[in-house]
Amino acid sequence: MFKIVFKLGMAGVIITGLSSQAFAHAHLKSSTPADKSEVITPAELDLTFSEELNLKFTGVKVTGPKKNAVKTGDAMLMDGNVALMVPLSEKLAPGAYTVEWHALSADGHKTNGAFTFTVKP
Repeated sequence: MFKIVFKLGMAGVIITGLSSQAFAHAHLKSSTPADKSEVITPAELDLTFSEELNLKFTGVKVTGPKKNAVKTGDAMLMDGNVALMVPLSEKLAPGAYTVEWHALSADGHKTNGAFTFTVKP
């Protein structure tokens, strides 16, 4: 009986250890502007992730009030490669904006998501 319980316990430990590796993805921890916030025209977007990113395969797409694409500058990594800074090439008009992001963590896991913010008139 003891051997069966021991083997089941060890299997549980191994499965738990392997599953924690499966959750190692770069999740968005915070953004500036924040999700659903109202702001004065920002000069850049700052996205902070839970893990280091691979800049070559990480980026954002910003759309404005009329679903028009917003021009952005070249993104760069900061703060130990966990923060993505994306300059905005133009002043944003008042209205609602959507930021769709995609990220590749340094260990090869892909994630994506979106958030919105509103520029005050």
